[in-house]
Parts: sequence; structure tokens; C-alpha cells
Amino acid sequence: MRETLYMEHMREHVTYNQEGGLSSPLILSSWTFHDTPNGSRKHDRKTAGFFSKSSTGERTFFIYPKEITWKSGMVPTARCSERCPPGLRVAPGKSHHVCCYECLPCAEGEISNVTDSEHCQRCPDVEWPNQKKTTCIPKTLEYLSYKEDSLTLIFSITSLLGAITTAVLLKVFISYRDTPVVKANNRAVSIILLASILLSFLSVFLFLGRPVDVTCMLRQTSFGIIFSVSVSCVLAKTIIVYIAFKATKPGTRWKKWVGQTLSNYIVLTCSSVQVLICGIWLSVSPPYQEYDMFSSPGKIIIQCNEGSVIGFYSVLGYMGFLAAVSFLLAFMVRTLPDSFNEAKYITFSMLVFCSVWIAMIPAYLSTRGKYMVAVEEPSGHPGGDG
Repeated sequence: MRETLYMEHMREHVTYNQEGGLSSPLILSSWTFHDTPNGSRKHDRKTAGFFSKSSTGERTFFIYPKEITWKSGMVPTARCSERCPPGLRVAPGKSHHVCCYECLPCAEGEISNVTDSEHCQRCPDVEWPNQKKTTCIPKTLEYLSYKEDSLTLIFSITSLLGAITTAVLLKVFISYRDTPVVKANNRAVSIILLASILLSFLSVFLFLGRPVDVTCMLRQTSFGIIFSVSVSCVLAKTIIVYIAFKATKPGTRWKKWVGQTLSNYIVLTCSSVQVLICGIWLSVSPPYQEYDMFSSPGKIIIQCNEGSVIGFYSVLGYMGFLAAVSFLLAFMVRTLPDSFNEAKYITFSMLVFCSVWIAMIPAYLSTRGKYMVAVEEPSGHPGGDG
């Protein structure tokens, strides 16, 4: 049994067999309709394709795209999604059709520079995607710059003011070094203390600007030694104050310890320990300049790698130990008579220093790059110790 389907526009018959298959050839026609001047409609027909079945049973549908005339004049796109522009990538959608997909932005550090890109390309380590993620651009360099960072100007002015003030005090002490007041204030230790504070203020400039290997090796070691000298002077002055009041009792053995010899020995011994620690640190694993390319997106952080972590924290720990000992001794002798007793001022100074030092540790560990350097500088000024 055969069924016949009559095609009105084609004026042709298409015959199906009992199984629903085509028993007559299937031709794809392209029809174009247009109006004539006399009011009638004409049409043109072009064969755009046909369906054939070979003797082996293979079925093939041939199409001639050039013979097809589209109403809009443009070939329609067989898609249910808009094309993915550069900066996005193709991702499978919920539909099972291949033409239905989603456009997702490239991951951080990746770009796509073609339409309907299936994969995004990762930028080199020294480059970063632009805002549209269509091309890679060089990463910006980050460090405490003299030209671009206001923090650098603030630290420079503060350090210079502190250094000038300390230099004026040092000049006064040297000018009046033979007066009873300066002698009673432990002249040699006071001058060493003021000189070390002056150098501590000036050592701030080792932390500013673009780091290099030389400044990386000098910044922590020089500051650690200078700071240890200043704290050692404070410790020596505290011990001398304690011994001086103990020596006032008749027949006491403390009198032989009164003088500059003991204070000089304390300063030299305590400072030598820090020099030894820094020497071992520099000989085993010294600090060096490094480029951190991954901590901050789009930036290359130029910073100092401290080399040996044990050496770095040994220097900081020893400075904290000296400060803690000075604080405890000053606190013990704070109630002695006021005349020439610096213990109260030393106690307050060490209390402030220890508080800042303890607060600096979590802030230092939680920051990176130039902000880590910014945390180090104000927390390290020993200006109040004298």
C-alpha cells in the first residue's frame, strides 16, 4: 500500500511506502516569490539539494548552499546561544544540543583572544591579563618607592627629624661631658646610647626604595646590632642605678662595681652576642632580593627574602630578650629615691617598647610586600629608650 502526499506549491507528488519510507526521490528546492507590475506573483525555483540512496543502502543528503536564497539575505545561524567574545570561553550548557552553550569568563591569570574560544591561555609569570582579559600586559612592580609612595616620604621625614633631634642631644652631651650632671648620668654609656639611637633612625633608609642584595643583607643585621647596642646601654644604666643605691650601705661589696668599667663590659658583652648571631646568619644563609609574582594579583612584589628564618627570628628574639630584661630590672628599682634615678623613665620606655614589639608580630606576619616593611619601621625605633 502506498500513500501519496500532494505538494501544492511544487505541484508534485511525493510517494511513501507502507513502512513510511520515500519511494520517490526527495529534492530540496529554493523558492523565490516576487510581485510583477501587473499585480500577479511569480516565483523562481532552484534545486538546492536532493536525497539519494545508494545500492549499498547508504543514504546521503546533498545540499548546494549557493543555490539557496534566504529572505533576509543572510544565512541564519543554527545556534541557540550568542557567540562568546574574547575574554570568555565556551562552557557546555544544560541542553544536549552542541549549539547551546554558556559563556564563562576566563579564570584569574588567563585570557582568550578569539571568539568562541574553548580554552583560555595562561599569561606568563611576569604578565597579567588586562581588564577585559583579552591580552597579557606586564605586571606592575611593588616596593616602597621614593617617587610613588607617600609612606616613604612620611618615614623619611620622621626619621630625619628623629635623627636631627638625637644629634642635637648628642652634641649637648659631648659639649658638657665634663660637667657633674653628665658624669653622674654615666657619660660614656649615654653617649653610646645617643649615637646608637641616631644610627637606628638613619638605618630606616635601608628599608626604603627598591631592595637589592646589599640592602637586604644590611637592613636587618645592621638594625639588629645597633638596636642591641642601644638596649644594652639601657640595661647597663639600669644595673648601674641598682648597684649605686646598693653601694650606699656601709661595708657593702657593691662599691667595687660602681664605675664605668662594669657598664662598658655589659654593653660590649650584650652587643657582641648580637654581632655573633648576625655573623652566623650572614655566613650560613644571608638575606637576598626576590621577586614574589604570586602573592598579589597583577603585581610583582620586590622584597627581601630573609634567607635563614632561624637567623632572622634569633636576631628579633635576642632584641626582645634584652628589652624584657631591661624592663624587669627597671621595674624592680623604680621605687628607689628620685635623685639620679632613671629607672622610672626606663620602665615606661621599655613598657611602651615591649607593647609595640608584641603588637608588631601579628601585624608583621599578616602583611606582605611594602606593607610588611612599613610595619617593621615604626615598631623598631628605640627613640624613647634614653
